[in-house]
Amino acid sequence: MNTAMKYWISALCFLCIGTSGWAQREVIDKVVATVGGELVLLSEVEEQRALMASQQSNLPDDIRCNIMDQIMANKLLLNQSKLDSIMVADEEVEVQLDARIERILGFMNNDVSQFEEYYGQSINEVKAQFREDLKSQLLVERMRGQIMASVTVTPSEVKEFFSSIPKDSLPYFNSEVEVGEIVYKPKINKGEREKAISLLEELRERIVEAGEDFAELAGKYSDDGSARSGGDLGWAKRGRYVPEFEAAAFRLEKDEISPVIESQFGFHIIQMLERRGNSIRVRHILIKPAITDADLELAKARLDSVRHLIMDDSISFSLAVKRFGNDEQQSYNNDGRMVNPATGNTFFEIGDLDPDIYFTVDTMDVNSVSAPFMFRDPTGERYFRIVQLQSRSKPHKADLKQDYSKIQLAAIEAKKNDFISEWVEDKVDATYIDLDPMFSGCPVLMKWTIDKNAKP
Repeated sequence: MNTAMKYWISALCFLCIGTSGWAQREVIDKVVATVGGELVLLSEVEEQRALMASQQSNLPDDIRCNIMDQIMANKLLLNQSKLDSIMVADEEVEVQLDARIERILGFMNNDVSQFEEYYGQSINEVKAQFREDLKSQLLVERMRGQIMASVTVTPSEVKEFFSSIPKDSLPYFNSEVEVGEIVYKPKINKGEREKAISLLEELRERIVEAGEDFAELAGKYSDDGSARSGGDLGWAKRGRYVPEFEAAAFRLEKDEISPVIESQFGFHIIQMLERRGNSIRVRHILIKPAITDADLELAKARLDSVRHLIMDDSISFSLAVKRFGNDEQQSYNNDGRMVNPATGNTFFEIGDLDPDIYFTVDTMDVNSVSAPFMFRDPTGERYFRIVQLQSRSKPHKADLKQDYSKIQLAAIEAKKNDFISEWVEDKVDATYIDLDPMFSGCPVLMKWTIDKNAKP
């Protein structure tokens, strides 16, 4: 299993945890803390410990104390979010659930049986089990964001933060690169386009004229994950779908079926199931026209010609991104520069790049542009890209001038941690807290139990 797949699986917290050596199964779900109106179960602590143990060995002896501290802080945030009437819409939770499960399925080649074997549950059962947990997680994130929205650092604070780090403790940065990309999506040829439209028109006629079941045909023919639920996309408000799909869907009356419409994903027919005010529930059948080998060769040749234009100084890389790149890519609006999802900046340690990019740029000179190569996105769609090595740093100790953006990020994170810690300590005084004696030997949890108003 590759790193990205492990990340998305753990991000869902969909883990099957067995019995624990620290607590017997009979007591694994005992309440070990109360924070306001929120309960902490021993199973929550054990599940997080098991997840950490699966990712690293030799966990510290006090790991459960630290996990408990973090869980209680999150419960405090959750409790406060409810007191402050912070809202997370059910539709938002469903979108997040669907997106995360689709991401996992993408890494499993959309093999539902592999998913069910891994989790020991059907997709719907997994969603039902974690729906409330995800909603709580979103509330915590929203509350945390609201608390820290005003936290910033000035240049002088960044300098002061850097100066506070002992010289012999300055981090050592490995060589890093900045990489630009131009992503090109192969064009669908006329024949495959017409075949897709013809199939959908035939399916529409079978439903409207012959009375065949839409859901059954969606399950058999639709080229997306909704096929598993008969094409049902669930409830959605305006803004959830791409413009072409949304415009067609919102024009429909109950039970009406749209003509064939085109979106960036392919061709669809849509049926209106229900409407409640500004929310709709529709189902669809999606047909993605096949990309032929000839289409792939044309795309590769097209992108190779763009590469030659750049190398001959006939066009800048930035302009080539805008003129030829795929505007669905994150890098498109950043002049082609790829952003490191772990840091939010444009610098990558070379080993953190996707393998195909890593092996491409490893031997490139700065400002050179690679030959086109094909890759697949998480849904399996095929694209071509060319990449430009835009900068390469040498390994070095942290330097304020050279690494300002990283040091600034570290400074603001440190300030946020201090800010949230102070917020937690302030709220503890005004919140009912009860902690099980089994955690009485944890120094890190003292702040949850000490009466700050008590006189010495």
